[in-house]
Amino acid sequence: QVQLVESWGGLVQAGGSLRLSCAAAGNIFGSYAMAWVRQAPGKERELVAAISRGGGATSYSDSVKGRFTITRDNAKNTLYLQMNSLKPEDTAVYYCAGTFRGFSDSLQDYNRWGQGTQVTVSS
Repeated sequence: QVQLVESWGGLVQAGGSLRLSCAAAGNIFGSYAMAWVRQAPGKERELVAAISRGGGATSYSDSVKGRFTITRDNAKNTLYLQMNSLKPEDTAVYYCAGTFRGFSDSLQDYNRWGQGTQVTVSS
C-alpha cells in the first residue's frame, strides 16, 4: 500500500500561485494513478485533476482547467499540483488520492488518501 502526505498549502492572494506536493511512502507509487481532490466547507469533495501512472494522461475539472496543472515524478515518488490564477472559490482542503485501478476521473475509484493541506485564497 502507498501512504500519502501533502504539503505546501497556505494563504495566498487572489491571482497568486501555489504548488502543492504529495510525497508517497513505499516503492509502488508508480503503480497508482493519482488525483488531487478538494473539499470546501459545507461542500462535497471535488476531483479537480487526475493523472495516469506514467503521467501521459491527465484530466481536469472545468472549474480549474487552464489554471491548474497536475504532474508526477515517479523517480521521486511525488505528485504535484501547480495552481495559478487562484480565486477565492479555490479555498479548500486539498487531498492527494491514489487508485490501483488505473487512470480515472471518478472520485469513487480512489481508495488511498492523504490527510490534506489547507489552501486559502483571499480576495
